[in-house]
Amino acid sequence: MSDPKYVAVVGAGPSGLYAAATLVSSDQVAGVDVLERLPAPYGLVRYGVAPDHRKTKEVVRILQRPFGDGGKVRFLGNVHIGDGGVPLARLREHYQAIIHATGCPSDRDLGVPGERLAGSVGSAAMVGWYSGHPDHAGLAPSLDHTGAVVVGAGNVALDIARVLSLPAEALAATDIPDSVLDHLAASRVRNVHILIRRGPQDVKFTPVELRQLGELDGVDIVVHRPDLVAAAIAASSERREQVILSVFAGWAARATTGADRRIHLHFRCSPTRLEGENGRVRGVVVRSNDAGSNQQSGGGTGRLAAGLVVRAIGYLGKPVDGLPFDASTGTVPNDLGRVNGLPGNYVTGWLRRGPSGVIGTNRADGGEVAAAVLQDLPALPEVLRPGPDPVLETFAEYGLEPVDWQDWLQLDAGERQLGQARGADRVKVAEWTQMLTLCRGSMTA
Repeated sequence: MSDPKYVAVVGAGPSGLYAAATLVSSDQVAGVDVLERLPAPYGLVRYGVAPDHRKTKEVVRILQRPFGDGGKVRFLGNVHIGDGGVPLARLREHYQAIIHATGCPSDRDLGVPGERLAGSVGSAAMVGWYSGHPDHAGLAPSLDHTGAVVVGAGNVALDIARVLSLPAEALAATDIPDSVLDHLAASRVRNVHILIRRGPQDVKFTPVELRQLGELDGVDIVVHRPDLVAAAIAASSERREQVILSVFAGWAARATTGADRRIHLHFRCSPTRLEGENGRVRGVVVRSNDAGSNQQSGGGTGRLAAGLVVRAIGYLGKPVDGLPFDASTGTVPNDLGRVNGLPGNYVTGWLRRGPSGVIGTNRADGGEVAAAVLQDLPALPEVLRPGPDPVLETFAEYGLEPVDWQDWLQLDAGERQLGQARGADRVKVAEWTQMLTLCRGSMTA
């Protein structure tokens, strides 16, 4: 009889948890440890879904299932793997296979002068801030100017524009942290400009997200260059594209109400320079792109006054210590999830395929990679110190005190208690120290 097989999943987001769910159903696997740098699970669902999208967050009911399935899956949060934490080589002492599912936490740059001015931030930081991510709890973006610019043509850009445009009281019933709610309540932002570098037919918005933008109370939608929308409608034959364009056309034809807040859509419009004053953003110089194949050519220039610029033009993965990395795609080179040249190491989710798809896309991805692990397990070499107990000794060597599933449930209960006081399902705790304090049960919310 062969020794029991143990698998580690590094990252407790959707892709990692879907993989764990597949692994735990196999008799080949004696145990799965889900290792997470943060004290809380769920990754992108917890820290990437907009606070007012409560229905989307309900997927956690599915993601949490492996932790209650006979004790074969264990959550170990507050555990840093690689990059100053536990080296990958030490982790290999305990597990036959390791699935890396750490996502794409970095933003692509605009590549324009002035991008490093204060008030210029990436969408990962902005979304992380209003979603209560402890890495971004201290961001406090500048909202002291009436103008803000969001560069991007995907749902993340829409989310950011919507959060910036909503009155704070409209977000009080969500899980947004108290400190963020207070900051938004003091916001002076009244004009949010979405810069879309290509035409209206090329946007990556989904119809549901787009329509939601037009349903905001007290917010006017201003479509600049409605002629581009009309031309795109005349040339379009694709159903999804036509639905999107009809929404744009409806907004373009709709009279403004004189609302205090406005969201502006600028098509074929690229930022060329961020201008500042005393080291802070105060405007964006933009260029109109022509209708030719080269979207960066031609057109005139203009300036948008703004104190905040958020780039939402795509995410990138970060190198993982001990793994190969393709900097051009921000992914780990792999073959059906198997890391190139490193047997026993696997990658799933955005780190495998890039930041594409929706949360549900990770179900098939995680299942496929887990199937590859199960296929390979019989041939993978035995480990030096197999099993769940020795790994805790290794973590202790590096000064790590893991948060287990019961600890997370105490944090979960504390956030729900905070929510009761504000009329919300929960209020997220974003400060790392307070998260750990609640996990240890030494204080109440």
